[in-house]
Amino acid sequence: MNNRETGSRYETLVAERLQENGYHILEQNYRCKVGEIDLIARDGGYLVFIEVKYRGTGRKGFAADAVTVKKQRKICRVADYYMKQQGLFGDMSVRFDVAAVDGGDIHLLKDAFSYTGTVRF
Repeated sequence: MNNRETGSRYETLVAERLQENGYHILEQNYRCKVGEIDLIARDGGYLVFIEVKYRGTGRKGFAADAVTVKKQRKICRVADYYMKQQGLFGDMSVRFDVAAVDGGDIHLLKDAFSYTGTVRF
């Protein structure tokens, strides 16, 4: 399996697990001109943008460590774009979660980082 296939497999696995825990998945593998977000969901009153990271072994560190500040900024820009596209600004609370898959274990880090951008649209 190549990296994209592996990533897609774990995004689907995480989406299924989130649905079992009450999340309503709105988008999987959302892509736009400014980037992509693995999953977009509703969790209670929150619109949640979820980054899925997978590491098969600890050789390259833990999966959550791969969501760098640079990656967080990119996710926030895509979130801005999505919310503008959907007409959602000011309508709901937003949260950024990370689903870290280390080996076979899935760890959901709710509110893993704060919004790190400025609305550009």
